Amino acid sequence: MKYVNAGGSPSFSPARNVARFAAVALCAVALSGCSTVKGWFGGGKKDDGKPNEPTELTDITPSVKVDKIWSVNAGKGEDRIGVRQGPAVADGRVYAAAIKGGVHAYDLQTGKEVWHYVPKREDKDKKDKDIRLSGGPGAGDGLVVIGGLDGEVIALDAATGAEKWKAKVSNEVIAAPTIGLGMVFVRSNDGRVTAFDAASGERRWFWSHEVPMLSVRGNASPTLGPGYVFVGNDDGTLNALAANDGRPTWDAPVALPEGRSELDRMADVDGAPVLEGAVLYATSFKKRTVAIDAPSGRPIWVSDHGGVGRLGVGSDRLIVADPTGLVFGLDKASGSALWQQPSLARRNLSGAAVQGDYAVVGDYDGYIHWLKLDTGEFAARARVGGKALRANPVVVDGVLVVQNVEGELTAFKLQ
Repeated sequence: MKYVNAGGSPSFSPARNVARFAAVALCAVALSGCSTVKGWFGGGKKDDGKPNEPTELTDITPSVKVDKIWSVNAGKGEDRIGVRQGPAVADGRVYAAAIKGGVHAYDLQTGKEVWHYVPKREDKDKKDKDIRLSGGPGAGDGLVVIGGLDGEVIALDAATGAEKWKAKVSNEVIAAPTIGLGMVFVRSNDGRVTAFDAASGERRWFWSHEVPMLSVRGNASPTLGPGYVFVGNDDGTLNALAANDGRPTWDAPVALPEGRSELDRMADVDGAPVLEGAVLYATSFKKRTVAIDAPSGRPIWVSDHGGVGRLGVGSDRLIVADPTGLVFGLDKASGSALWQQPSLARRNLSGAAVQGDYAVVGDYDGYIHWLKLDTGEFAARARVGGKALRANPVVVDGVLVVQNVEGELTAFKLQ
């Protein structure tokens, strides 16, 4: 289990022996001079002389009209647990979960609730009867699958919310399960990927990867390709597994865990890799983004700009938000930076998404920012409830859906 730290801050894996515990203690002492967690990634002082504070937003002149089309609450959100709980969208429905409150299905266009599922513990002696759902649900092939903080995996019928099967994995599940190829692929917090039969819930195989002692709170969901499962790891590597049996076929570095301290070496790949055709794109907390030939694992290009969240993907460029709050537009063909937007520094940004001709990121104070894809200039801004937006925004059929840490779910369209 990784102990909780919110947003993009580091979290510790369990000490396996006394020496490892001592190393963690020394790391904590070394960091004790930092005034705030945000300051670890602040990159120095602001121009106005306020050290390590989030950049204050300035007024903008909107160049696109944004309409909020609906807003609902999915239950008691993650708050400071740091699981980046976000929605999934499939077949015209939005599926969302909360730590407490179960799983909801909503109509994408109207926000009307279609069904609601609340899981209960089978152990009646437990004081807390509700299963604590974590991460976001995965949806596809007629299923909605959600993981729990105690390793539960629950598959539901996407049409009705009826429970299909339950299973258990070795550690908490804070990444959305991935569904496809007749299986459900679950990434647990101990570096293990487990494949379940989608129809029965029977375990088909598992694969394990060692996790570093210190890493960013969060995991990447597996990404599916033709016959492959691509997995981003907490040590900055990327693996391709054969989907039928979990056999590794190649591994490649996204970023190398280099540095003098455990903090310096954090290189997590916590945004799900993106597959387009035969090219796989992945980004790392250590400010590196790569393009890889998916069948072979051969690197195509490397960029020194990257982040912990999911990449936003446009027709000719990628959008990344780095740990310091800089947003970059990268050329898809070469990885070179086409533009950067520095005015969101230290605002603890979410991963990025693309809505029409705009890049979208959320921040720690509940603001959503739309940036022009061609220049990176601000185009619009909206606020959702005043609480942090840690989950990746999702865009389907022109509708943007975001979820904040209180479980509030909001949908926007561009006019």
